[in-house]
Amino acid sequence: MSNTPHDAASANRGGVENLVIIGSGPAGWTAAIYAARANLNPVVYTGTPRQDPAPVLPGGQLMLTTEVENYPGFPHGVTGPEMMDLFRQQAERFGTRTIEEDVVECDFSSQPLVLTLGNGSKVKARAVIVATGATANWLGVPNELRLARSGGGVSACAVCDGALPIYRKQELAVVGGGDTAMEEASYLTKFASTVHVIHRRDTFRASKTMQDRLLAAPNVKVHWNSAVVDVLGETSISGVRLRNLVTNEESTLTVRGLFVAIGHSPATDLLKGSGVEFDEKQYVLLRTRTSATNIEGVFAAGDIADSSYRQAVTAAGMGCQAALDAERWLAGQGVH
Repeated sequence: MSNTPHDAASANRGGVENLVIIGSGPAGWTAAIYAARANLNPVVYTGTPRQDPAPVLPGGQLMLTTEVENYPGFPHGVTGPEMMDLFRQQAERFGTRTIEEDVVECDFSSQPLVLTLGNGSKVKARAVIVATGATANWLGVPNELRLARSGGGVSACAVCDGALPIYRKQELAVVGGGDTAMEEASYLTKFASTVHVIHRRDTFRASKTMQDRLLAAPNVKVHWNSAVVDVLGETSISGVRLRNLVTNEESTLTVRGLFVAIGHSPATDLLKGSGVEFDEKQYVLLRTRTSATNIEGVFAAGDIADSSYRQAVTAAGMGCQAALDAERWLAGQGVH
């Protein structure tokens, strides 16, 4: 399904698009809003729903978020899917075309840039903004994703969700042992009665500073050498089933929230072999203080290029930046 509110030919003179945006989360839609208002006639390839192995949906990680309370402009909160639908409507209002296809391969070796779609067809573009985001790494245990999708108390972002009323003064669990897990658990100590940190080993991987900060909190309990083997609860989480990896004994831990903090994977498969450079964590490497990659005419925005913040509002800001950078670059190529 595609949306063509204006003459598509005017946006694709000579068979070459001015600007293609890949991805339909906050970064992609914000880039589309700015680009459309600048008369660049952008087209957004939203992607298609798939399992690999966790669900990946057009709209990004917010499609698994039932309540967003920290995005400015929504004083009473908004669901993630509703927010992404509003972003899309705003982009389409200004003439953005949306096409529900996956981009599976990119050839950035010369101009025009060439994208290969999941259906095998090719798209040529003068400029491309990649905003495919990053996906949370899940545990892969029963009920985990069902309760995450339904708002049943399982989340991959404590900073996003931890302040919600359902988690306040409750026993909460965080899985992980790196800096992200320490940050998430430390954040939750402000709201939870007890924060249970579950880690597979007998030492954390996180920096000593992050460890010390967390362990100094009076309401933190660490479960060493332990793994979550099941998430319990029908409509909302009631606890987790733990296995001690030394003794192999299992036990039940009663908690009202589970935060999985075992990392994220940037959605960069489509860029493999394209020549785009990545940082040491395999996120897209940007030029200092811009959204530009190492390839002329190729820009990146949102979680695909951000391993630090991963928030909807920062992704939207990066989408704005990418659209402005692309507009200036295209103007330098004589596209107005």
